[in-house]
Amino acid sequence: MALPINIEDLLKKRKVEGSRIEFKKGLNPTDVYRSICAFANDFDNLGGGYILVGVEEKNGIASPVAGINVDAVDGILKQMVGFNNMLDPYYLPRTSVEEVDGKPILVIWVPSGVNRPYAVPSDVLAKAKQMKYYIRSGSSSIVAKGEVLEELRDMANRVPFDDRPNPNIAMSDISMVLLRDYLAKIDSKLEASLFTQPLSQTLEQMDLMDGPTENRMIKNVAAMMFCEHPEKFFKYTQIDIVTFPEGRTNGPNNFSETTIRGSVPQLINGALTYLKNNIIREFVVKQRDVPESIRYFNYPVQALEEIIVNSLYHRDYQLYEPIEISIEPEGIHILSFPGPDRTISNVAIKEGDRLISRRYRNRRLGDFLKEMDLTEGRSTGIPTVQDELQKNGSPRATIETNDERSFINVFVPIHEGCGDKVILNDTENIFDTKGETKNVTKESECVTKENKNVIKADNQGVIKSISKRKSKNVTKDLTVDVIKEPQYVTKELSERQEIIISLIRQNPLVTTLEMSLKINVVTRTIKRDIKDLQSKGIITREGGRKEGRWVIIKIPY
Repeated sequence: MALPINIEDLLKKRKVEGSRIEFKKGLNPTDVYRSICAFANDFDNLGGGYILVGVEEKNGIASPVAGINVDAVDGILKQMVGFNNMLDPYYLPRTSVEEVDGKPILVIWVPSGVNRPYAVPSDVLAKAKQMKYYIRSGSSSIVAKGEVLEELRDMANRVPFDDRPNPNIAMSDISMVLLRDYLAKIDSKLEASLFTQPLSQTLEQMDLMDGPTENRMIKNVAAMMFCEHPEKFFKYTQIDIVTFPEGRTNGPNNFSETTIRGSVPQLINGALTYLKNNIIREFVVKQRDVPESIRYFNYPVQALEEIIVNSLYHRDYQLYEPIEISIEPEGIHILSFPGPDRTISNVAIKEGDRLISRRYRNRRLGDFLKEMDLTEGRSTGIPTVQDELQKNGSPRATIETNDERSFINVFVPIHEGCGDKVILNDTENIFDTKGETKNVTKESECVTKENKNVIKADNQGVIKSISKRKSKNVTKDLTVDVIKEPQYVTKELSERQEIIISLIRQNPLVTTLEMSLKINVVTRTIKRDIKDLQSKGIITREGGRKEGRWVIIKIPY
């Protein structure tokens, strides 16, 4: 069967934690089945693991691939059938023969088991079988004993909610477009067979089905990722963005509210697109006698992205509570439910440096988000947020919860000197040399179709005033970033390329995934068009993959 992840990402440990990957030069059945048992038990709720046979490991890194004898593959797979029957209860790992550097390797994918705990003979080759329970400890598989064994046995009734089958989810609820875009983004071989085999077969290969043979059911995580209306099954799966131009205290009745709905990736993209288009702004400070300017944002987008992704990753989808993003003059509050796991101390929450949890609430959802490069799942969320704020010159984020841990509120302060009122992005800020600021605000329209899962907004919170006032806490040489007028050139472009240029003009921070979703093509096609536009000198990329933006050099006509 095809893997739901690119083989190169496994070899380089890019999308999956190193503790969830084992390299084996050859197939030692006893060692391999101890690890299969440990991954299936998934004591830390990380999502199981992968065993790569035919790859030697040196200092935690995959060395040049040794490969396995291709003629021996059938014999190995037949041998595994007998060993699988030794697992109690029965468990069937997924296998795939992959080619790396022209050499075949055997990949054994071991998702977390539904009927855990699992036991296996300590030596599958011995005549006298002694059953043992194994768990992962770091990068090793060890025997579970004492309190650990008791806790493992207690986990039989604690399958994470996202990994449970749901009889209410039908095949028609799964969007082939969302599924295809995901498989294309992670460069999975399953994309090629998506439209040539039944959808149920693809979902089986992705371990998104469960239940008896006569009544297979789709797992909750499939609806979270690939259903355009997951709120049908998980009430209030949405993001509410509330803007208070004068603040919640000073102007509680003056606000605008936007609701974003869709699959988890659509929620992330929708919220970030709204913030980029309406809230996030770049400032440039020209320094006297120094050629370089100081550039910063009122909010670094990378910090907000990390918080939004983690709020959806760790959300309890059985609670009827949306995620709320409140935008006020002093900063942005991102509120989600429930709060941090009780294994995280109050001191760690107050310090706001790193929140290390032993249990992940939605392990499968986390796996999908990791494969899309949206999260790392190594308790790096808060450190990443604080690091991005520091690089932008912004104050640190703070974290709030209560004794019951029923909510978590992350507050991101605005960069100093970015104003005392929430200004939407259709506002033009012009700073003159006298230190006076003119705020010229144009009426904006936040128009979307709720059914298209983008944005549906009210205009009552839009500022419609032209005022002149003294600027506060702003360097008097502060100017907006002025982009030079592009040249006009004659170039024949495809209709799709013209749409790409239009999307870039609307939002220079737009991603290839967002383009593919709007144009309804796979990301490979978008990347090919962008490469062609770059070769023609029409567009270029400034900055890195996550921090950069698109720049139009020439406008074709």
